[in-house]
Amino acid sequence: MTVGSGISVSDGRLNVLGETILTDVKDNVIVTPATGGLLTNGAFIGVHSDQTGSRRVFPIGKLRDLRFMCVFRFKLWWMTQRMGSCGEEIPYETQFLIVEGKEDQSSAINYVVFLPILEGDFRAVLQGNSNNELEICLESGDPDVKEFDGSHLVFVAAGSDPFDVITNAVKTVIPILRRTVEGHLQTFSHRERKKMPDMLNWFGWCTWDAFYTNVTADGVKQGLESLEKGGIPPKFVIIDDGWQSVGMDPTSEGAIADNSANFANRLTNIKENHKFQKNGKEGQRVEDPAMGIRHIVKQVKDQHSVKYVYVWHALAGYWGGVKPGLVETGQYESKMSYPVSSPGVDSNEPCDAFNSIAKNGLGLVNPEKVFSFYNDLHSYLSSAGIDGVKVDVQNILETLGAGHGGRVKLARKYHQALEASISRNFPDNGIISCMSHNTDGLYSSKRSAVIRASDDFWPRDPASHTIHIASVAYNTVFLGEFMQPDWDMFHSVHEMAEYHGAARAVGGCALYVSDKPGQHDFNLLRKLVLPDGSILRAKLPGRPTRDCLFSDPARDGKTLLKIWNLNDHNGVVGVFNCQGAGWCKNEKRNLIHDEQPDTITGIIRAKDVDYLPRIAGDKWNGDAIVYSHIHGDLVYLEKSTSLSVTLKTREYEVFTVVPVSEISNKVAFAPIGLIKMFNSGGAVKELNCEVESSGTIQMKVRGCGPFGAYSSVRPKRIQVDGQEVEFEYEEASGFIRFDLRVPEEEMYLWNVVVEL
Repeated sequence: MTVGSGISVSDGRLNVLGETILTDVKDNVIVTPATGGLLTNGAFIGVHSDQTGSRRVFPIGKLRDLRFMCVFRFKLWWMTQRMGSCGEEIPYETQFLIVEGKEDQSSAINYVVFLPILEGDFRAVLQGNSNNELEICLESGDPDVKEFDGSHLVFVAAGSDPFDVITNAVKTVIPILRRTVEGHLQTFSHRERKKMPDMLNWFGWCTWDAFYTNVTADGVKQGLESLEKGGIPPKFVIIDDGWQSVGMDPTSEGAIADNSANFANRLTNIKENHKFQKNGKEGQRVEDPAMGIRHIVKQVKDQHSVKYVYVWHALAGYWGGVKPGLVETGQYESKMSYPVSSPGVDSNEPCDAFNSIAKNGLGLVNPEKVFSFYNDLHSYLSSAGIDGVKVDVQNILETLGAGHGGRVKLARKYHQALEASISRNFPDNGIISCMSHNTDGLYSSKRSAVIRASDDFWPRDPASHTIHIASVAYNTVFLGEFMQPDWDMFHSVHEMAEYHGAARAVGGCALYVSDKPGQHDFNLLRKLVLPDGSILRAKLPGRPTRDCLFSDPARDGKTLLKIWNLNDHNGVVGVFNCQGAGWCKNEKRNLIHDEQPDTITGIIRAKDVDYLPRIAGDKWNGDAIVYSHIHGDLVYLEKSTSLSVTLKTREYEVFTVVPVSEISNKVAFAPIGLIKMFNSGGAVKELNCEVESSGTIQMKVRGCGPFGAYSSVRPKRIQVDGQEVEFEYEEASGFIRFDLRVPEEEMYLWNVVVEL
């Protein structure tokens, strides 16, 4: 018998907390205990094997009749979710797996998490086979790297709260104890240890969908001016692909996609192209830094009060890397390399970008010179006033490991250099990681704190929109342990704009659009952005509620997707009907499989906000106020009761969930927040009951517009910054409403006192 802490292999069974999770476990499977810290039910799974080779597959045991949710890479760059109940349904390139145990006699359920990790120069992933066996696929990415240990390939953890189990499996409490994945590998840091860039707290605009690679300095100004005129000033801007100096080799074949990026281009100079030089002309370069990208950065910061400017670049410099043999880039010693993807990736969705790069090759900077490359690039950008970078096409490195000691070693070398350069040149930790959903990079990220959480927002693909929301939510269950997920840009003028906007309001993410100048829905944006350009960002990565964690809200025809998050003194739940479209495992692409999905009815409960008791306090009795954004009404929910919600296809609703406080005179009170905003409760920053006398509530509130609260009695008076204000009170519902004016200062906190 092989024993972990609460996890054992005995008589061909993997038993977790007394329950069999896998049967017919192979004799060569070993379990190494991982005890201590917060997680007492964790262990490493590995294998004894005499095999060597750069790619090996090891069956572990059979998974049958237990619900699971996994996230896997459906293409080289991105993950999405899959649900099922047996091993053969687990796809290739599964990087995270959570299994739901059976209810015991006390109706308790345990959740078991499988995290395939890195070991030496090898990367492990999970997959299933036709015998319902769960397999470990181990790869180095270099034919010459064949030797592996095999003892620590998958970390397994279990417990009664799925979100706690995942966090406690990844995050170490005492760094010297190697009893979690973070402590064992010591190559990455948990999200909570990382510095979050301040741009997350402000509204932004990205140039991509507005201009694609045709973006110019004048276009940047037009986009900012257009939004500013409508009273929604962007405080950060991302200048996406199109600002760099690039060119094709004479023998390369151009590959221009719908989004107008040419994947065959290579970087020819670390400085901007003529479009971002003052009075620049094609074919001519002005070396005066003041005439370069600095001029437009200074203008947008001085004239439009933009706080942060980010620019795009690929991890390898550009899609096709750095062009070898040029005087301007020769010091980085780039050499032509030809990517080779793994069989698991090849079995999923093909990719035009990868196919172009594989055909035309990539100019790979010498790994020993890559810090110099990043530092030269970033120091130039920093000197021009740039505050951060969106680093794209990251997963290409896994295809270039041959001759470099393998994919893990190459990725770690590049990521260490990248993060060192970011730390030196962008003090606010200004980096967004993109096209980076592989564990080579995730388990090598010590500092990077923001990650794009799904495939792109595709404005012209009707199948993509519900898929986008569901994919981000489920990917975040895993990605949110490493970084703050970024839900991508969207368009404020679009048939699905409100749907996307509501999702971002509950996502805890950056909020930015990619509207073309003059094409804005300011009524929608005012539900997301305050007049000072700040946003009411929720505190955590937004994740599916526990009751839909193992249901398929895109395909099963009966489940609404609910996404929960926390604010300082309340919770928020976004509800979305995502049925009708999904990634098709047969055709290997996103498809609409049901043109007219049914209307679905679900329920909302206070316990949908999983961590609500943590902010409600020990005296909370479980009662809550639930406020509906669309309907504009509130409902008092007693503990363990629910509210029904019915949505047609592509419809949404956002609920603010507020713990009810009972104060000494038996009065019940619950502040909702700014009721015209999607995330109403994000406005309530401080809440103190009875601070001056019996029946007095004091709050610190951010923002402006109608403010709502619940009270079981009519307030005697309400004061804002010492001035009494008029208010409305509905006797039947207990709904209080009063107005907050636009403050003169950014991020101003109103002092609100309610006497009951």
